[in-house]
Amino acid sequence: MNRREFLKTSALTAVAVAAMSKLPGAALSAAEAPAAGPLPDLVAVRNGTPAEMFRKGIEALGGMKAFVKPGQKVVVKPNIGWDKKPEEAANTNPELVAEIVRQALAAGASEVTVFDHTCNEWQSCYKNSGIAAAVTEAGGKVLPANLKEHYSRVERPEAVKMKNALIHNAILEADVFINVPVLKHHGGAKMSCAMKNFMGLVEDRGFMHRNDLQQCIADAVLYRKPDLNVVDAYRIVTSNGPRGVTLADVKTPKYQLLSRDIVAVDTMAARIIGFPLESIPHLKLGEKLGYGTMDTAKLKIARIDA
Repeated sequence: MNRREFLKTSALTAVAVAAMSKLPGAALSAAEAPAAGPLPDLVAVRNGTPAEMFRKGIEALGGMKAFVKPGQKVVVKPNIGWDKKPEEAANTNPELVAEIVRQALAAGASEVTVFDHTCNEWQSCYKNSGIAAAVTEAGGKVLPANLKEHYSRVERPEAVKMKNALIHNAILEADVFINVPVLKHHGGAKMSCAMKNFMGLVEDRGFMHRNDLQQCIADAVLYRKPDLNVVDAYRIVTSNGPRGVTLADVKTPKYQLLSRDIVAVDTMAARIIGFPLESIPHLKLGEKLGYGTMDTAKLKIARIDA
């Protein structure tokens, strides 16, 4: 690593550490059990493997059984949009996706399916991201999303711009929806995270790009609000997103965020990557539509060192 890259990495780490240190709530060690009393609204975990951080994070939220009941169908929606390897950070970490699948099945799910409407050729994306093999080994099933027959038309009159859309059938049929984005820079939306991840469940992404992308990102959440958001910030693309150009675009802050509140979790993600909140309009638009809050000071937040 040359001096310039060292300075860039150090700066990103400092921003992320500062964001975590300013969160309300005390830090917990890996050995501590979740505190008695009300469960946190948001959990921020750092300095573990993706699977370790998820285990600590979901425990603090009451365990996977707080989200998945016996016999329920679960859909896990990571970002698998690009024909990239895990170390390139364009897609969600496969280790994290596999751990979520395992825990959902252990909680009694009748089935766990995983899909994304990819940008590159779907089979290559599923394979080279490592997600297809990880999901299969964990006992889940990957579904394609490349044909119109995989989608059904849904209307949302309350949406501002995208009042109807073809939505993937797995999302419409599932009892539980777990949204698992990777945090990264995005050239059009500024940041790709929990709300932006909804573009992978819509068949016609072109409509969203042509009709006020920021508003359409917010509108998309109306079609199926997630039961849990898990933000993968283990490796993140900080420039030249959404897929990056070289490994120089990738940093490794080793963070993970978990929350039911999609606006709050994206707000904290923006602080970790170091993007001004006003540069990501879909956050405010999502708050306006009632998905959650950008005022994270009002939330009960647990900070955990894994």
